[in-house]
Amino acid sequence: MYHHVKKLMYDVNVGEADPRFGKMLLEQFGGANGELAAAMQYTIQGWSCDDPERKDLLMDIGTEEISHLEVVGALIRMHMMPIKKALDQAEQDPIVAVTGGGGLNLFNSAGNPWTADYLKISGELEVDLRNNIAAEARAKITYERLMHLTDDVGTKEALQFLMTREITHMKAFTAALDSLGTGRFSIGKLPPTPGVVDEYYNDSTGEGPLGKDGVGNWIGKDGLHVAETPDFIHAIAASIHEGEELAKKANGAGGARRGTRVPSHRKTA
Repeated sequence: MYHHVKKLMYDVNVGEADPRFGKMLLEQFGGANGELAAAMQYTIQGWSCDDPERKDLLMDIGTEEISHLEVVGALIRMHMMPIKKALDQAEQDPIVAVTGGGGLNLFNSAGNPWTADYLKISGELEVDLRNNIAAEARAKITYERLMHLTDDVGTKEALQFLMTREITHMKAFTAALDSLGTGRFSIGKLPPTPGVVDEYYNDSTGEGPLGKDGVGNWIGKDGLHVAETPDFIHAIAASIHEGEELAKKANGAGGARRGTRVPSHRKTA
């Protein structure tokens, strides 16, 4: 059962409306990393969860995300208010101005409709909790970027609150994952293939405009080690080397030809 209380989770105060910024805020309303996607993802995971304690966690946070959606919606409405009154302002977002009459709708900042494809739901608790940690991280960085794009104090304060709650949720999901006691790399019931699971393939090699070869010093932790490059990679490398040698020979021959003076056969008077 859901019950709506006629009060925002965080009171919103916009000093100066900016329809351009309101359009950007739509990303956190109907976008891939927005509050509706988070609310639906956690709530549906909760409805499907057989673990009573973690089900409650998912439902708690899923419900709070709906409250966040309401706060974002209030911000958007305040910033979009001018588009109801003037053509030049309405041009900032015709979809909201004409189709929605200046109100809200489930679109992202590019005008694309919300879709359930945004949701990451696996039905496996340890996988879903990891998905949720990543979702909160994406939402946090989106709020941070939005805060850099407005000078309105009231808007910044509301976004600061929402951004902070994303970290709170990350902590809660991480604690719930750790409490399972299954280990960081334990997914599902079937074990990985011994040996192969610890092999790190150095598959981005060579040196050129895109960078140079290197293996991070973190390789060696958690059992990882650099493995012998597979045969097919050796074959590709050999083919590239042969091509380079042919190119060098061709360039050398061309250079010799370009550097040779061709004698003139012009007759003199």
